[in-house]
Amino acid sequence: MANRLQPFSVAPDAYKALMTLDVYVTGSGLPVNIVDLVQTRASQMNNCAFCIDAHVKKALDAGQDPQRLHLLAAWRDSSLFNQKERAALAWCEAVTTVADGPVPDEVYSAALEHFSPAELVRLTIAVAAINAWNRVGVGFRLVHPTGMDARLTA
Repeated sequence: MANRLQPFSVAPDAYKALMTLDVYVTGSGLPVNIVDLVQTRASQMNNCAFCIDAHVKKALDAGQDPQRLHLLAAWRDSSLFNQKERAALAWCEAVTTVADGPVPDEVYSAALEHFSPAELVRLTIAVAAINAWNRVGVGFRLVHPTGMDARLTA
């Protein structure tokens, strides 16, 4: 698979806008492990290989347990995620899939048990930001860096 185009070379102001959101999310005070999990999970749901690759690497660099990342797609069936992380992941999934229906009241209530209203807004912005990145990555078929490309063509 090849990139369709390099969106941020064509429109650097778009890249700057998305980076402004990322700076906000990074400085929002949300726990890094929560942000890493949400960014990776949304990217999995959206089938954005470029973003999955980037966020798994970022999470590992931040000290995230590799086993948790391996089991992230099945977080409901794993004992490796605490209640706050589960609430964040459920919120992430519900917000990511709003085209399928509204965020359920029980997901909202669970999120408010673990996040203040301001934190929940920040978490929502984190989910919105990664979904925006995913749409760029998937729409333009951004290819994640890997040595695999060379092996496939050899």
